[in-house]
Amino acid sequence: VDQTRGWFYTLHAIHTMVSGTRAFKRVISNGLVLDKDGNKMSKRLGNAVDPFQQLDKYGADALRFTLATGNSPGNDMRYMDEKVKASRNFANKLWNASRFIMMNLPDDFKFTGLPENLTIEDKWIISKFNDLAKAVNDNLDNFELGVAVQKLYDFIWDVYCDWYIELTKPRIMAGGETMASAQAVLVFIMQGMLKLLHPFMPFITEEIWQTLTDGQSPIMLEKFPVFEDALSFKAEEEAFEKVIAVIREIRNRRTEMNIPPSVKANVFIETELTDLFESCSMFFEKMAFASAVKVDKKFELEDAVTAVTDSARAFIPMNELVDKDKEIARLNKEKEKVQKDIDFLSGKLNNPGFVAKAPEKLIEAEKAKLAKAEEKMQKIEQSIAGLK
Repeated sequence: VDQTRGWFYTLHAIHTMVSGTRAFKRVISNGLVLDKDGNKMSKRLGNAVDPFQQLDKYGADALRFTLATGNSPGNDMRYMDEKVKASRNFANKLWNASRFIMMNLPDDFKFTGLPENLTIEDKWIISKFNDLAKAVNDNLDNFELGVAVQKLYDFIWDVYCDWYIELTKPRIMAGGETMASAQAVLVFIMQGMLKLLHPFMPFITEEIWQTLTDGQSPIMLEKFPVFEDALSFKAEEEAFEKVIAVIREIRNRRTEMNIPPSVKANVFIETELTDLFESCSMFFEKMAFASAVKVDKKFELEDAVTAVTDSARAFIPMNELVDKDKEIARLNKEKEKVQKDIDFLSGKLNNPGFVAKAPEKLIEAEKAKLAKAEEKMQKIEQSIAGLK
């Protein structure tokens, strides 16, 4: 924005005087890159960041991606090392995903198009990528670079890496036709993601592209992905989102109870969409740590952990997750320890001598410790009550 008068006005005036036409159709004015405290960078203040040091430390793609993330025309942005580290981690995530794909492709693999027999999870990822292509194109047309980058980040990290790759692993292990179709979809989506991401991370995307395509052409010469009606599978996408929602809820409930993934348990799914959930039962074994899955319209189960969504209820027998007596004993020991902390802190704060002599900051700190201990006690008592 501070180059408007020196660069834009001058160049525009010179071009108009020489040619009699306007110099530009559109001009994007970016804001300033400020330091982490919101101050303008300058050598005088000593808060300027040397970009070459950041390039050596994190890489050009990470720095470029950071400057595009959260950026909107005309608005200033704060520079923080943590943001560049996050961009580098994102680059590593993409690199590892590409390595997984290439390690599981035959030496003579050639991508010839999507297979005819697509599974529900294949249609789900393809349809979501199709929507992503439309959204990114719309954002770029409106110069919403930061919004486009965030959508790419969310799709690549969460949808593709954390979900679809994990869903395809059993198929790749199984071999045969199901493996071949999974490989084709993995490559198709990866190639599309590289094209969409290329303007923001040109180096890593080109490197992966050349390896994935045997150097057939630079990625810059490829057609940029756009929305295609033939790749829209809305019914399957919405149906599979219901399955993912239940898996997420089960995982959340296990996390709340500190149940490790190594502890498997039966999962009972109560739903009107029995055909859908029966066809996707294998995903609960992989992603929700189920030892077995049963699906029906109604279950009468007592003493079970429940995960509820708008389309289903999932039940997990409590005795398969924890040994109730041992867990209650453990919680009671923890309760005794927390009660000692509460008694100690309460006694300290109720002591007139301490309150009169101690600094205000120390008193506030002790009050905060007491509040945390009381909150922890409440959660322990809730857990004990739930087990009983």
